[in-house]
Amino acid sequence: MHLSPRLVLLLILPPLLWAANAVFARIAINSIGPLWLNALRWGLALLILLPLGWKLLATGEARARVGERWVYLGILGLIGVGAYNGLQYVALRTSTPVNVTLIASSLPLWSMIVGVLFYRVHPTRPQLIGAALSLAGVLTVLSRGELQVLLRIQLVEGDLLMVLAIMGWAIYSWMLARPPANMSGSARPDWSWAEFLLGQCLFGVLIGFAAAGVGEVVAPSMTPDWNGTLIATIIFVAVGPSVIAYRSWGLAVAEAGPAIAAIFYNLTPLIAAVLSVLVIGEWPQPYHGVAFLLIVGGIAVASRRG
Repeated sequence: MHLSPRLVLLLILPPLLWAANAVFARIAINSIGPLWLNALRWGLALLILLPLGWKLLATGEARARVGERWVYLGILGLIGVGAYNGLQYVALRTSTPVNVTLIASSLPLWSMIVGVLFYRVHPTRPQLIGAALSLAGVLTVLSRGELQVLLRIQLVEGDLLMVLAIMGWAIYSWMLARPPANMSGSARPDWSWAEFLLGQCLFGVLIGFAAAGVGEVVAPSMTPDWNGTLIATIIFVAVGPSVIAYRSWGLAVAEAGPAIAAIFYNLTPLIAAVLSVLVIGEWPQPYHGVAFLLIVGGIAVASRRG
């Protein structure tokens, strides 16, 4: 396949923006509670998507189509908008951007497990070997490269929250790939990418603000420090990782295919490591390199034809 400059840009933008999301969110949560950061991020993204996907709600008939599919859109909004990003930001309180993005790179492992448990899709031998390598990479991150840490069950809360988040994202991905009957074939409304993402955001934003409110009651967070850096970060994560990255990823996967896109996606931890050094002065550790090789090696093995 010929990788044109345009296609390379589309493939590079998502991992760059998602890595920057983890790094700049690590800074922002020093000024605002992580759940409020997530709620404000997607609230602003919703406002950006409204003029792009306004046809979703333009007529009574259009709103009825949304109403008929509210359960599906609601679950996607809960997992993909509310839970995943909220858990990621909470994880960054005690974890690092490199750890968070490394754990997220183990998505193929959790996707395989979800496929077996809920969709009866049985893995091939290369997929099982690849899953074992990816799991070893995740355990390397969780243990900071020290086996005795796992044996003593002294794990960092943020890393475990990110594992939970990526498990949810695997379910979200399968729900996109195996939608219900009213979202398949000719029954699927002719929604654009913006309309479909807007439909998820409508529910995800409600869930995000509700979670932030409940979280404030259960464990009150800091009073937001509305400085220029925080405002700029909220605008960035709403525009870049939430809208531009989603759109670029959709175009890139459609043009290059999921296999090529996955290779570029796995640049996210490397970009996060570089940005962590440049922006917040957090240097990667040797175990990060080991974990990266294990996870990427596992994906490479799992992608081979049996």
